[in-house]
Amino acid sequence: MAAQGESNDALLGQTTCGTLLHELQIIWDEVGQSDEDRDRMLLQLEQECLDVYKRKVDQAAKSRAVLLQSLADARAQLVRLISALGDNSLPGIRIPDKSTGTIKEQLAAVTPTLDHLCKQKEERIKEFTQVQLQIQKIRGEITRERATGVPQVDEQDLSLEKLDEYQSQLKELQKEKSDRLRKVHNLVSTVHDLCAVLGMDFFGTVSEVDPSLNDSSSASIQSKSISNETLAKLSNILSTMKEDKLKRLQKLRELATQLMDLWNLMDTPNEERNSFSHVTCLISAGVDEVAGPGVLALDVLEQVEVEVQRLDQLMATKMKEIALKKQLLLEDIYARAHLKVDTSAAFESILVVIDEGSFDPSEMLQEMEKLVEKAREESMSRKEILDKVDRWMLSCEEESWLEDYSQDQNRYNASRGAHKNLKRAEKARILVNKIPALVDTLATKTRVWEAERGTPFNYDGVPLLAMLEEYMLLRNNREEERRRLKDQKKFQERANSSTTNGGTGSKRHSMNQNGSRSASRNGQRNAARPSAPVNYVAIAKDDTASHVSSNNPAGSGSP
Repeated sequence: MAAQGESNDALLGQTTCGTLLHELQIIWDEVGQSDEDRDRMLLQLEQECLDVYKRKVDQAAKSRAVLLQSLADARAQLVRLISALGDNSLPGIRIPDKSTGTIKEQLAAVTPTLDHLCKQKEERIKEFTQVQLQIQKIRGEITRERATGVPQVDEQDLSLEKLDEYQSQLKELQKEKSDRLRKVHNLVSTVHDLCAVLGMDFFGTVSEVDPSLNDSSSASIQSKSISNETLAKLSNILSTMKEDKLKRLQKLRELATQLMDLWNLMDTPNEERNSFSHVTCLISAGVDEVAGPGVLALDVLEQVEVEVQRLDQLMATKMKEIALKKQLLLEDIYARAHLKVDTSAAFESILVVIDEGSFDPSEMLQEMEKLVEKAREESMSRKEILDKVDRWMLSCEEESWLEDYSQDQNRYNASRGAHKNLKRAEKARILVNKIPALVDTLATKTRVWEAERGTPFNYDGVPLLAMLEEYMLLRNNREEERRRLKDQKKFQERANSSTTNGGTGSKRHSMNQNGSRSASRNGQRNAARPSAPVNYVAIAKDDTASHVSSNNPAGSGSP
């Protein structure tokens, strides 16, 4: 190889433009070429040489231009990559200076940096693609819109800041997906519980929403549908089931209430009632407290409804007895409320309907219950006033007893039980002193009651205000009579002090005076008793006495 190189150099050294021109001159001499031809041929030869040099220079210029363009492209690509990847993600990367080195040296200096940045760009694009694919997937799960193909990555902005934005979006979507999965799980669990209570097919119910919901395995949790459509359907189904649960519970409560009413009316034994205890226990239960398999299933409702119908038919034979019991109850309520109400007409019409056989037991019971409920409401509205009437009557009884006691000349004797009567008298005086205030309060409340209802307050058929006015009038008359007797007594005492002792005239005068005193004492005793008219005093003497005895151990009958 070395020898061949040396021979080529020798050949090149021997064959030059000069040697060739000399050889051409020898040939021209031998041929006899004219000088004009020789000059022309030399000019042609010189032109051909210039053309060759020119082509070589053009080729060199083009090659230089290509290298410059490559360098410019490399620099431009380097600028674009640095701009796309971001300065923060490229520590130490700088564009080489144009003024240092040849073109090839500059290109050689740019190329490694450019190759590094291209690889970094490809890796960054993969990162963007992966994040955007996950974002696209989760959004598709939420909106149920299937995305086709790989998401387009904006290669003009591949900075870490932009990547962080996508990663933040992905984290938010992942959190939303987790929240939706939890919400779907809670909704499905609630639907499961409601299906159990209502006796419905759980798997069939959730499969209508989305087939992925009927798989409860842990591996399928992440694959459950979390779309807006699924959540909306689950919410709608859940709302419908809750309404259905409430309606069934209300229906079951109504049936259970009717059942208990029928049991109570017909004195049904506990053994028969226990077979429906799982239903009657729901009467006072809240909606959220009702749980258990098939508690509100349709067959349970049908079973209770059939039982109610059976008892309704059985009760028809006992309706007359029930009607009579209701009438007695109504009369008792009115009697306790001291109301005179004729209940016979209403119940006679009920008995006529029963005899005709064209009646609905449930409706009839409701009508009778309405009458009883109305009477109870009326009684409750009168309770406060009636309690005060009872206190007034009791005070009047004590007032009467106190008058009798005050007329007893032996009340201060040391007899058995005298101290008890003294204590009772002290308490009686306290009650009697409170009577005017009690009557005023009672009258005020009665007027308010009458103004609110637009009807008079009657006590056993007599207006209570009239009773109170009459009582106060009689009480005032008694007070005046007491003052008159007291003044008369003082006058007689003064008259007695001026008469002489002994003689028939004195004895006769003394007898008249004693007789007058006896008559006065009887009149005063009668005036001291409760002055309410006989026709409206509804408290029996025995009841009053027992009531007084219970409130005061020192009764009038005590020894």
